[in-house]
Amino acid sequence: MSQPVQPPNQPQQPYGGQPVDGNPYAGQPGQPAPAAPTGNPYGQQPPTAPTGNPYGQQPPASTGNPFAGQQPGQSAPFGGGAPFAPAPPARNNLLLGVLVALGAAVVAGILYGVIAGSIEREVGYAAVGVGFLVGFAASKVGGSNPAVIGAAAVFSIGAVYLGQLVGISMVLSDLAQIPFSEVIGDHFGTVTEAWSQEADFMTYLFLALGAVAAVGGAKKAG
Repeated sequence: MSQPVQPPNQPQQPYGGQPVDGNPYAGQPGQPAPAAPTGNPYGQQPPTAPTGNPYGQQPPASTGNPFAGQQPGQSAPFGGGAPFAPAPPARNNLLLGVLVALGAAVVAGILYGVIAGSIEREVGYAAVGVGFLVGFAASKVGGSNPAVIGAAAVFSIGAVYLGQLVGISMVLSDLAQIPFSEVIGDHFGTVTEAWSQEADFMTYLFLALGAVAAVGGAKKAG
């Protein structure tokens, strides 16, 4: 009698065992089941030995500074040295400080005279402001040189005096109904004589306040 022909492509028993509960990878009793494929081709590679440096395998982070990796003392690329810091602005310039004090005294004195002539009286705070402005500007440029501070004090006295003359000229211009420029240009002697006659303790006090304020402004700037 002929034996029955086995059907073609009969599934083979995986790993020599019968499927258990529908799991084709289950092994025979007493044998460990093989690990299921994970799809990771590197899953079976042994882990690398630790080096003790948790950052050893990380690439260096980019800081955006092309000179960050250079050691101290190394020169910059292209044969040049390290970039130089800009030089600080020059102060302690004696001549420039004196010139600035003179210019500030002229401007502040004229402004002081306009204020005094407009209200027909002097204001002590304005005299202090004149001196402070002159001393601050001079020391800001010329530094804390004693010569600069002394020049600022002297020019402040002159600025307050100039302001007093401008104020008197404005008052005389209103009284005589003549232009201010004519009073200054043609009757300047009359203006100074009027200042001498009207000068009192407060007049000289304002001059002194200008000088003291100039020293204070210079120290503030320094």
